Amino acid sequence: MKRIFLFLVLACHFSVYSQFDTKGIVINSSNKLPIANVNVLDTDSNIKVFTDTDGKFTIKSLGKIKFFKDGYTETSIDVNKHNHIKDEYIVIALVPITNLVEVVIEDHFRPQKHKYAAEAVSSITASDINRGNSIELHPVLNRVAGVFMQNGTLNTNRITIRGIGARNLFGTANIRAYFGDIPLTDGNGESSIEDLELGALSSIEIHKGPSSSSYGVGLGGTILFQPEFANTNTSESELTTSFGSYGLRRILAKAAISKEKSNITVLYSNNHTDGYRDNNKYDRNTVTLASGFDAGKKNNFSIVGSYVNLNAGIPSSLDQENFENNPRQAAFTWGRAQGLEDVDYGLLGVTWRHKYSPKTSHNTSVFSSFRNNDESRPFNILKENATSFGIRNRVLGTHIIAGKELNWTAGGELFFDYYTGKTFENLYQDFPTGTGSVQGNQLSDLDEKRYYYNIFAEANYKINKKFRVNVGINLNQTFFDIDDQFLSDGEDSSGKFDFDPIFSPKIGINYSLNSQFTLYGNIAHGFSTPTTSETLLPDGLFNPDIKPEIGWNYEIGTRYSLLQDMLYGSLSLYQFRAKDLLVSRRTIDDNFFAINAGKTIHNGAELELNFDIIKVNSGVLKFFFNASIYDHKFDDFVDLDNDFSNNDLTGVPSEVTNSGIEFIAQKGFYGNLSFQTVGKIPANDANTTFSKNYELLHGKVGFKNNIGPHFRYDLFFGANNILDTKYASQLQINARGFGGNSPRYFYPGLPLNAYAGININYRL
Repeated sequence: MKRIFLFLVLACHFSVYSQFDTKGIVINSSNKLPIANVNVLDTDSNIKVFTDTDGKFTIKSLGKIKFFKDGYTETSIDVNKHNHIKDEYIVIALVPITNLVEVVIEDHFRPQKHKYAAEAVSSITASDINRGNSIELHPVLNRVAGVFMQNGTLNTNRITIRGIGARNLFGTANIRAYFGDIPLTDGNGESSIEDLELGALSSIEIHKGPSSSSYGVGLGGTILFQPEFANTNTSESELTTSFGSYGLRRILAKAAISKEKSNITVLYSNNHTDGYRDNNKYDRNTVTLASGFDAGKKNNFSIVGSYVNLNAGIPSSLDQENFENNPRQAAFTWGRAQGLEDVDYGLLGVTWRHKYSPKTSHNTSVFSSFRNNDESRPFNILKENATSFGIRNRVLGTHIIAGKELNWTAGGELFFDYYTGKTFENLYQDFPTGTGSVQGNQLSDLDEKRYYYNIFAEANYKINKKFRVNVGINLNQTFFDIDDQFLSDGEDSSGKFDFDPIFSPKIGINYSLNSQFTLYGNIAHGFSTPTTSETLLPDGLFNPDIKPEIGWNYEIGTRYSLLQDMLYGSLSLYQFRAKDLLVSRRTIDDNFFAINAGKTIHNGAELELNFDIIKVNSGVLKFFFNASIYDHKFDDFVDLDNDFSNNDLTGVPSEVTNSGIEFIAQKGFYGNLSFQTVGKIPANDANTTFSKNYELLHGKVGFKNNIGPHFRYDLFFGANNILDTKYASQLQINARGFGGNSPRYFYPGLPLNAYAGININYRL
């Protein structure tokens, strides 16, 4: 009996001492951010611990450890097979659940489940981005209900959310955009989103409508681009090369090194295409930096930077006849002038995160950017330089009030934008064909200072297990200061313009009906200030009567998860009412100036449906469908003698649907097939010209696998517009014909085009 007892004591003794502390950090596989409160369970001893706010844990084990948390796919590791070294951190990457109801969003509060949000939010992962050719953003964004990105060329785009921004002549406006905590939206309210390298992103979050008080309450919403940081304790390099139709060539090289307390990722890419159309060559070089390091237990610093060199031709839009019969040609004057843009663009930001306690912290970001652009157009040559500086600070907290959890954030953003723009005559018509643009006499020289401040506060209060309330406020004031340096034309456009402060409140609710349905609703106010050019009258003086566009959004919706989370998605209904709509008015001398002359009503419905047909360890076979129904109209819009009231809103399709099937796998074969339908789009306010409805079919297949413990490869082939549909990929709204020529409304979309490539990854 004594021998048996002694044997048991020795067995327990050796069992205990065969274990030692296993340390690790749990991160989100998509954005590489640490995940707090993950369950860490040793299955042999049944000991369980939780990760701290930095995602770190320590547990005694030399067996199997299980990691699980709501919103993420459960995973396990065998410590014996993990080459465990004492005192070294193991990195565990949890994959966010593809169920959009359960996915965790890194919002302006602590991370929360998507289903608890009181607004319409869509999340796009790096895997979603890689389902296409990773060059074009529009196929990615157009899969999101309520979002529509038109793409005339790689350097000519327009993004709208729920119809907001559709009447902007060029580029993306009325939508706030951020890269990390760095604003991509300039002092004029325009966002250069297409300049970002998609391979440098970990995720994209889209907040629809003016419901994001912490990010400037843009009329259309906010798009947050999250940079990709290196995994902890890993060193890896990656090379991707692909080729395709119309001279498409892409090279991407990435190197990442990460230790326990620091990391750095550097990425270089070159994207090139000869273009489908004449004068359509495109070449972009990008360098992106993302780095982070801990400075003690309470302080963390991150650095994000990007530099872009872009040289791209501008073929411009075509009239109806040339669009139908000769879509590859450039617009005549743009082809003769060899219109192009030569851009150098850079941004850099440093963010300091400090934890006062486990419940309170702050994020402070200092950022700067520059943009130099030489752009040749038939009517003039533009040389512009812009430099911006700013600071953004947020304090975040979690507290218990009356026994209930309160998450809150408060802070401010200060932004300065300095712009110089000069125009010159373009004398291309005085030289032989093929010469291109020739600079002539100077026409203008404007120096502009544009700055604003945002003060914001937002809170989520959990009244009980089912009911949550979200409230927020934003206060903004914008200032313009213009100094006309070119007075020989007899006009002085100098002046100062201070808009009145704009107060934008919001309130939202979220109610969990049961484990399958969640209801939400919100009322929110948003605004969009005029650009500096829109504040000027034809005589160059400021228009004292110009006002920002403002609007109210009313929305209700539900998120659902059925059949044991195999069928999931969302449904939302909204009405957005905008007033003081800015429109361009033409003078007798063919000058234009802006006035507040209209109101619009945006009624819409958005449906997202996902069905996991087969879900096994090796992958998921899923079907998806989403639909956006747009009933957007001018409510009260009279322009001179023209009454456009009750007309369809210009530039907005009647409906958009996306459907498809995809097989997602960690290794082996994978693929996807997507089908998009787009309804007719009004090309002018009078609704006399429409683009035709069209259908697009895209697909991609690939095979990925490992070669030994360090190498991983991914071979892929894809095709866009498989049906070879002829369609207008972007409209030049309210185009006008000059000299007896027809208006040039239409940008031709690419016909059938294909691409193929390989990605090689080496990880130590």
